[in-house]
Amino acid sequence: MAQTSKRTLFKLAAVAAAIPFLAGLPGSAKAEQPDRITVDYAYYNPVSLLLKDKGWLEEEFKADDIDIRWVLSLGSNKALEFLNGGGVDFGSTAGAAAVVGKANGIPIEAVYVYSKPEWTALVTRKETDITEIADLKGKRVAVTRGTDPHIFLLRALASQGLSEADITPVLLQHPDGYRALEKGQVDAWAGLDPHMAKAELESGARLFYRNPHLNTYGILNVRQAFAAENPDLVTRVLRVYEKARRYAIENPDELREALVRAARLNDEVAEKQLNERTDITNPVIGEEHRQALTEAGLVLRDIGVLKPDTDVEAVVDNLIDSSYISKFAAR
Repeated sequence: MAQTSKRTLFKLAAVAAAIPFLAGLPGSAKAEQPDRITVDYAYYNPVSLLLKDKGWLEEEFKADDIDIRWVLSLGSNKALEFLNGGGVDFGSTAGAAAVVGKANGIPIEAVYVYSKPEWTALVTRKETDITEIADLKGKRVAVTRGTDPHIFLLRALASQGLSEADITPVLLQHPDGYRALEKGQVDAWAGLDPHMAKAELESGARLFYRNPHLNTYGILNVRQAFAAENPDLVTRVLRVYEKARRYAIENPDELREALVRAARLNDEVAEKQLNERTDITNPVIGEEHRQALTEAGLVLRDIGVLKPDTDVEAVVDNLIDSSYISKFAAR
């Protein structure tokens, strides 16, 4: 028994000594990498459309035998749903929507700013008598829950002492909200570009309430688990995103063409969205973004979207991680 125990101990010692060496071998747990990275694209994130068209992510990871899978997000709510369920590794949301998602336990990190937009406003048909927020009382309003337009609507109502209980929300995805307004099925719509720009130009829809300061930034989020396991891949994805953003600034016609193709718009609609209401010049999450997200979160807590005991500052601190992009991005 003593001899057997010694042999066993020698074997265990040999295995233990080999572990550091084995951990560095290809195929070991430490060296494992995903076979695929899933990235969303969205009409409200024009740089993602250009990036998808160019195939630059596919080129970046070809030598690693990592495939790129693209998934369409029709709104922040869908992007958060995909991120929460592992359907995407990188998802495009509005900043305020990301704060709500994080506060509700969705494990994400905000790692990149894809735009500073004025992408939402309150919209009605040209023939209605709706001219101000107070006129929405008792009206049917199309909205996509969990998105920046929804948050914009709630904050607008709260500014006049109203709440969602004072209107009849009609829950639709953004493109369907536009169609419902156009057909007269709703009185107003919490709009989102490019559908909002299309409504203005094609049917004469009116943006009766605009407030750029209530629009929160376009944020690219990554699943926390993916980032923890593959920090180098996050940096590489963002480096390629940066390539697309800078290319878009230098080649605005190509950015417009990518939006036109993807969202099936005409040039005039795309031009309005990109030239009048989209700023893609600063990708680095900094103090201005932290402040804007905190202010939005505090308002959302005050009006009951977030729980009363939510520590908004802590949520925002835990959400933002600028370490990846700040390594190489320049304004």
